[in-house]
Amino acid sequence: MRIFAGLGNPGAQYQDNRHNVGFMAADAIARRHSFSPWTKKFHALIAEGTIGGEKVLLMKPQTFMNNSGQSVGEAARFYKIEPGDISILYDELDLAPAKIRVKIGGGNGGHNGIRSADAHLPSKDYRRVRIGIGHPGAKELVHNWVLGNFAKSDQTWLEPLLDAIADNADLLAKGDDNGFMNKMALATPGGAREPKPYAKGEAQAKSSTPPKGQSHIRQARPAQSQIKVPETGPMAAMLKKLLGRE
Repeated sequence: MRIFAGLGNPGAQYQDNRHNVGFMAADAIARRHSFSPWTKKFHALIAEGTIGGEKVLLMKPQTFMNNSGQSVGEAARFYKIEPGDISILYDELDLAPAKIRVKIGGGNGGHNGIRSADAHLPSKDYRRVRIGIGHPGAKELVHNWVLGNFAKSDQTWLEPLLDAIADNADLLAKGDDNGFMNKMALATPGGAREPKPYAKGEAQAKSSTPPKGQSHIRQARPAQSQIKVPETGPMAAMLKKLLGRE
């Protein structure tokens, strides 16, 4: 038996947050593989089904993100499931939007849900499916970024990515991590652009575009003022002589 746990925060106010992309992935897997209806157990919403011939317990911990490991640990102990048969899907700030990386073991990368899983499982040798949400660019912006909703423009890559996770979940169940990542890369070619917040005063400059056929370099240069040529007097006479206009 395998455990697939998608991490997030419970409640309607959080359901579209970037931090809840793990819940979104779990929902997509449940729909795609016709899992049982969600029920409550182990302080989580759970559903059961089969993926690629493997029996899978799908979980959405309801303890809030920072205590996610409590639910996963309870289920693992109840079913006697080893860490190597557990996959946790969660948001990753340090990956560009639409990028996915899978690894077994390692650090928590500052993610409180993974820190909790490390504390409640007998070892760190479980599978981490990191789903990129991008970084807002400054540490002080991270809280509002992860607890903010995905933008409408994100749906162009988010929906295909969630569908691809569900369609290829059998590779995770079989432990074919490289095969899974290859499928993810093909599902979202090019991915999405990393968000780059503007520095103060930069937004206005970025929004102005040069006229058609005019480069930014040319646009940035101040217009040259024309020199008024005198028409009378000694200077005018000398210029006329130099220019051969006499």
